Amino acid sequence: QVQLVESGGGLVQTGGSLRLSCAASARIVSISVMGWYRQAPGKQRELVARITNGDNTNYTVSVKGRLIISRDNAKNPVYLQMNSLKPEDTAVYYCNAVFERYGRTWYDYWGQGTQVTVSS
Repeated sequence: QVQLVESGGGLVQTGGSLRLSCAASARIVSISVMGWYRQAPGKQRELVARITNGDNTNYTVSVKGRLIISRDNAKNPVYLQMNSLKPEDTAVYYCNAVFERYGRTWYDYWGQGTQVTVSS
């Protein structure tokens, strides 16, 4: 089984920046749809950003222009650059990797999450 490990979370003041990283134990980033999700206390887990294996990206409206997803296929990491952070960005952030082909989901991996806390 492939392991996904997130890192880079922490405590930051409003307006600050963080960069989250997602490391995969196998070279799956280049063929997978990679996503960052987050879950705040008392709220549903939501998609933050996603990048396809064709390098198309999409974002939830609340983070557009502030959070950027990227991938480095040669080194097999996925990043979430977070700028102009707001208290409402506080959540546990999860990395996700999905491979779908021929109408079937062949894998759907999740990391354990990394805490991001944005103080007022």
